[in-house]
Amino acid sequence: MSDESSFQQDVLAELGDDRLQEIAGLLGTDPAGARDVVGSSVSALTGELRRAAAEPASADEVRQAVDEVTTFEPPLQGVAKFGAPVGGGLMGEVLAKLAKPAANAVAKRTGLPPATVNRAVETLVPAVLAALTKRATTRKGGGLADVLGGGPKR
Repeated sequence: MSDESSFQQDVLAELGDDRLQEIAGLLGTDPAGARDVVGSSVSALTGELRRAAAEPASADEVRQAVDEVTTFEPPLQGVAKFGAPVGGGLMGEVLAKLAKPAANAVAKRTGLPPATVNRAVETLVPAVLAALTKRATTRKGGGLADVLGGGPKR
């Protein structure tokens, strides 16, 4: 399994069946269709995060957000409420900023209405944050590539 699909599986596990069903309802599809959109959304969101890390204007903020999640103890259990102080912090803010561009990319690729995909991605952000935090706490000392996959194995 690739690092990206492994991360998508981590996010799906964080979402659980209830949240996946909620996303399916938002999208007007079944859980399998929602799972496909979640996979595309996670890929788009992590792509936006990698892009932001490479941009001089946002690189410091992303690096600080990664540092914050890599030093968070203990790992989150379940999906945290978005904006909650536990694990939300700077990474939550960064992901919230990147949600709309990611949703627009997914909407363009799928033909789904941008507003609908945006709501689904907003529902997905807390699960992405929880999965990132869990990965970061098990891969201490790494950067974004280590957390998302694609970096050296720890």
